[in-house]
Amino acid sequence: MTDVRAGAETAAQGTPVLRVQAQAANEADSRGAAMLALIRELHPVMRSITGRGLRDTIQRLGQVLPLNVTEVPTGTPVFDWTVPEEWSIEEAYLEHESGRRFADLRASTLHVVNYSAPVDTMLTLDELKPRLHSLPDRPDWIPYRTSYYKREWGFCLAHRELESLPEGRYHAVIRSSHGPGSMTIAEHVHDGATEDEVLVFAHDCHPALANDNLAGVAVAIHLGDFLRRRKTRYTYRFVLAPATIGSIAWLATHGEHLSRIRHGLVLSLLGDKGPLQYKTSRTGSCLVDRATWHVLRTEFPGAGLRDFTPWGYDERQFCSPGIDLPMGRLTRTPNGEYSEYHTSADTPDILSAASLGQSWLACLKIFEALEANRCYLNLSPKGEPQLGKRGLYRAIGGQKELPRREFALLWMLNQSDGKHSLLDIAERSGLPVAELADAAADLCEAALLAPTQEAV
Repeated sequence: MTDVRAGAETAAQGTPVLRVQAQAANEADSRGAAMLALIRELHPVMRSITGRGLRDTIQRLGQVLPLNVTEVPTGTPVFDWTVPEEWSIEEAYLEHESGRRFADLRASTLHVVNYSAPVDTMLTLDELKPRLHSLPDRPDWIPYRTSYYKREWGFCLAHRELESLPEGRYHAVIRSSHGPGSMTIAEHVHDGATEDEVLVFAHDCHPALANDNLAGVAVAIHLGDFLRRRKTRYTYRFVLAPATIGSIAWLATHGEHLSRIRHGLVLSLLGDKGPLQYKTSRTGSCLVDRATWHVLRTEFPGAGLRDFTPWGYDERQFCSPGIDLPMGRLTRTPNGEYSEYHTSADTPDILSAASLGQSWLACLKIFEALEANRCYLNLSPKGEPQLGKRGLYRAIGGQKELPRREFALLWMLNQSDGKHSLLDIAERSGLPVAELADAAADLCEAALLAPTQEAV
């Protein structure tokens, strides 16, 4: 079972620190299965950046993790943007004069261009074709297309189906509406011992796309559920909102709050079978950048590191120059780099419960590294203290290889001069933060180390 260990720094400073032990793999398996089941349930829901499908999704997620919901009204200015009118849709289809139907919304929520204007008109096939979107290189897949901020309409269908459309006239029907309403943003706050925050964001607006981004949403929800039963040093804020406009609206309405955010992660594309990939913050040198990459390279073989670019998901909003929060992005195969991206092939079948569980575990280990990172002071700094008489060192010496536990103890003693943080020591030694944190706890209990009063 996953457990939390309160280290000696709790007694010394009254600040609990999240500790995730190695046996967490057992819970990661069950969490992964639960996340995949949740994704399968939510995959058919007709979501967009506003509307009933988004609210239905949030309501279901709230059964796993209590969520505080905010509705941002249509027309609200948020920086250079304005919250758009709320969109709803009842049905959409193309009906040939023979009575045969194509691109029926009932068959796939991707068949209509998201946010399409209403239409009820007769067109020839040639007149209709400019409104049809397909993927010639993936002839059996339906593309995902949107038109949030320009009043357009259109249909998406497999290229093979498009090429088979018979000549003649078509009845194009989209029964949608735009009107006053609101955009839904959901939050869960786990209170820690301090007001300093870790912000976790996932976008929740895409219909019928499992990896993008029901996977990120499911991981975020299950992280929040896990932390509910744990004491932590940081306060953790989970935000679920539509891509781009949602994060912009949250930032625009939380200006006075942003100074409390010490670290952050954008979660997306976490269910496929590719290796974990971390994209750094704008500066590339934030503590969350160092902690995340250290965890990934020491504990998750094959993980990759990518420099920040102003393209991708909502990390580009959190890292915009006027905001510049210390936030990176965790994915598996990044956006645009897996073939099913933004198509009807992005189904729960391409996801793995093991991948979801491992993504969840990786996030917890990143949190653990952030929580544990602090400086210590060696209380017996002149020569090595005798660890054997304190039960911290093997009784028989002379072995060729030094056990990892003892190696961690020696690194902690040597580097704990009040200037080097746990993460500094981890980066230099190559040992995982978790092992060094365990060593620090043992040394504190033996009165050989003490945490400094200044938080890192």
